[in-house]
Amino acid sequence: IGHPEIFPLVFTTKTQEIFNCRVDEDVTEENCFKLIKKEDIIQDLKTRAAISDFHPVRKVILEYPGEELLLVFDAKFQYGQNFYLVASEEAKENLLKPPETAEEKEEKEEENTEETLEIHPYKPPVHKPWVSLGSEKEVEEESVKENVTKIKYMLSRVRRKFGASITFTDKNASHVKDNYVECTSYQDKSFSIKMLEKDVGVQMVPKVREASTQTKWIYQKNTATQYFPRQSSNEEKEESLSSEKLKDFLTSVSLRVEIALQQNEIMNAFFDDWKALAEDESSSGGKPDVCLKAYQAFTDLCYLKDRTISCVCWHPTIYGIITVSARERLSYEKQVNLSGTSLLQQSVILFWSFFDPIHPQLMLECPEDIYCFQFSPSDPNIIAGGCINGQVVLWDISQHEEKLQNAKTVADGIQMTAVNMPSVTQVQQISTEPPLVRYCAISSIEYSHKKPVTDIHWLPDYSEEKQVGATFENRAEICVQLVTCSPDGSVLFWDTPASKLPEQPSSEKVRGKENFCMPPAVPDTFKHPDICWKPLIKINLCESNTNTEYGPIRICLRELHYHYKTSEKMRSLNTLEVLGRESPYGEMGTPSSKNLKVLENITTDFFVGTEDGEILYSDWKMEIDSDSVKPHAQKYTTHTETINTLQRSPFFKDIILSVGGRSFAIWKEGVTNGPILQSSCSAGRNTVGHWSLTRPGVFFIGRDDGNIDIWDLLKKTHEPSHFQNISESVITFISPWIASSKQHFLAVSDDLGVLHVLEICQTLSHPSRNEHANVLDYFEREAKYLKYCEQEYQEFQAKTELKWNGR
Repeated sequence: IGHPEIFPLVFTTKTQEIFNCRVDEDVTEENCFKLIKKEDIIQDLKTRAAISDFHPVRKVILEYPGEELLLVFDAKFQYGQNFYLVASEEAKENLLKPPETAEEKEEKEEENTEETLEIHPYKPPVHKPWVSLGSEKEVEEESVKENVTKIKYMLSRVRRKFGASITFTDKNASHVKDNYVECTSYQDKSFSIKMLEKDVGVQMVPKVREASTQTKWIYQKNTATQYFPRQSSNEEKEESLSSEKLKDFLTSVSLRVEIALQQNEIMNAFFDDWKALAEDESSSGGKPDVCLKAYQAFTDLCYLKDRTISCVCWHPTIYGIITVSARERLSYEKQVNLSGTSLLQQSVILFWSFFDPIHPQLMLECPEDIYCFQFSPSDPNIIAGGCINGQVVLWDISQHEEKLQNAKTVADGIQMTAVNMPSVTQVQQISTEPPLVRYCAISSIEYSHKKPVTDIHWLPDYSEEKQVGATFENRAEICVQLVTCSPDGSVLFWDTPASKLPEQPSSEKVRGKENFCMPPAVPDTFKHPDICWKPLIKINLCESNTNTEYGPIRICLRELHYHYKTSEKMRSLNTLEVLGRESPYGEMGTPSSKNLKVLENITTDFFVGTEDGEILYSDWKMEIDSDSVKPHAQKYTTHTETINTLQRSPFFKDIILSVGGRSFAIWKEGVTNGPILQSSCSAGRNTVGHWSLTRPGVFFIGRDDGNIDIWDLLKKTHEPSHFQNISESVITFISPWIASSKQHFLAVSDDLGVLHVLEICQTLSHPSRNEHANVLDYFEREAKYLKYCEQEYQEFQAKTELKWNGR
């Protein structure tokens, strides 16, 4: 409260009777002070001991220097109790004898002055002579005196013209000689008067101008011209080729053409010198503008409240469509423990559009929270996702593709209807009710992962895995297979359910129907009610010596180095043509592997990042059993915490980025000594990472403090070249996207359920000159250096062993 000398006390009725301080009798709100002797209080403490109401302030009373203590009745409970004790003499005197206010002092001083005021007799003033102090000189200097002799003019007129009528006419002054004299202003050097003050009158009037307009008439002319090629006969061709005129022409221009060809070989005539000059300035020490500009932000109070965004994917072909999935905001241990339980809140995948940042365009219904999902590279209408309970789900959005393409038109329509003041129900039906799409296929729980699916990828469209362990060609060129991983220690390869399957006996059909449940009201993309969707190949990752299972979190296959394909007709980013309603999966059959060609040059090696921070490098074709593969894996322990990112460079197939814990590492496939680049431990945790899609030496790292670290290996390798704060929460996912050659985006999600879309600046999106070759040279140098250090270490170790054996 700011008064350490005041101690609030609670006085019971018994204590009030003992010390004669009964409320509303001995003490009141007007007379609230009571002096109590120190000896009486000490006697009460001895008599009643701990029961005494003064016991909480016993030490204060014993140390009090005076003989009487002031007790004040607190009627308004200003200090929280009905009484308070004043424990200092100064405060007691101030309360008993409050200091006089300023008004009281002024009144007393006025009374004293009135008493001491004496009456003096009136004395008239006496005239005194004026004494000059020099002011008359200043007055004389400031006075205005006419020093210039005035000019006198005399005007005369004939007497008979007095009072005569006057007629004014217009006449051109230039037509009469000496009738018009122009007096132009000039500066007279003899006068240089500095103007200190000037009175000027200003008045504003509207400016009026007469103007006229008329529609310009355009001369009508033909806008199309049709012509026919002029064809020569064989005789005319031979005559023109053998003519002397053609020979003379070729002889005269042959030297100039040769010089032009040599110039084209020596230098590039279309080289942009200005652009190269800007690149040289930025690389020579200038500070280019490196930033991520905020473009859009998406969130949903219904489906993203108190949830974290687990995965973000851009639509491969439609401009401005971005998809997000969310899960419960739980720690990793709770996620693993709750993987088999159902959550009360409905989980969906939301489709957002740049043209309507408030309302989702489409929602995909999910049986459980989705941890990861991917669009099919061959058909963007097919989406595969991994659930937190270990199941794999497929969706078909071909029926809603036109709605996503017309998102801009729908958003403009909503704004127009808002201007026309529609009813509230119409606006809600237009804007707040996105379609809900049911999943069209889901894997069996019995054959799915036992823990959450943490990573999912589509296999390339030119290969297809078989249960015999070989990789066959895919003649249909349609992505039909998936690969998933989970902390349960397994990597599963899935074959999407086909629509045309060989006939089966009725008994097998009945048995299949019992194992598979087709959800109602879903598209008939995958008509397979007669089979149970289970994985094609299962890889169990475990140590060969102890049979300890690894917990894979991220998987990276070499053959997943693909890009999304587009149709032969180039489609605009804003106006995309509606694709055919028939999905390519509808025509997909199950060809026999006897007629397919075995692909021998397909690499089956893969990297895996585990929950313990280990990097595994293995091959799924080494030891094949009946339904599962148990490969031998090389283990690298670099990170101390869970691997959250394991991604190949889009420019180099053998370069992999791994992020986990407080560091990240860059690996080169084939180099078994360890990573070619490893960062130092940072202050915060790195939660996600992603390579740049346009610059080979740039990648982004998300941290738990909401910052994005931008690494440029051509500038700095020991620290990020730039960092920027995006959110107040943990960064959960990063996904870049190339909208056009001049527009690049970076989608960043956080733990609060907010998706931030940032526009990447030109410095981070446009590669510098020879950047690909320079980055490749850097990786090769680091690999050679690592190999050299390993050889030196082996030689040193061998010499040490020889030395000890000699002893």
